[in-house]
Amino acid sequence: MTTLTFEDFKPGHFGTFGPRHVTREEILAFAAEYDPQPMHLDEAAANASMLKGLSGSGWHLGSLMMRMLFDGFIGRTASLGSPGVNEMRWLAPLRPGDDLTLDVDVAEARISKSRPETGIVTFKGTIRNAAGVVLCEMESPIIVRRRLEAGAE
Repeated sequence: MTTLTFEDFKPGHFGTFGPRHVTREEILAFAAEYDPQPMHLDEAAANASMLKGLSGSGWHLGSLMMRMLFDGFIGRTASLGSPGVNEMRWLAPLRPGDDLTLDVDVAEARISKSRPETGIVTFKGTIRNAAGVVLCEMESPIIVRRRLEAGAE
């Protein structure tokens, strides 16, 4: 498998990944462990909330996005990590039974001024359910080795 380097990430649409099916059981398990708010754990409380039904935690959705990014391409990228997330927006609830699709765009790709053997690639990820509703958007840079530094892979 070819390792992706900085030079492989040109501004524009990079790829679409998924679908990833989300079950009620995994929503409940994630919430019980990491975000035990009533709208993520209890049907009656969720129905009475502004979300009008059981919904997954936004942090669960972010974790699913990260897994889809890793499986889609980061796992084969000469990534050196990320300095953080620039923006994360939860726009609609994650529901049991959702089938998620992730669209990834390269918003920016630039050579690092302080470490020219690397580049900084800023990705914009958008997760939609099967109905096309945008559930989450995230923008995050990663530091990626340049091809000459990664070797001729």
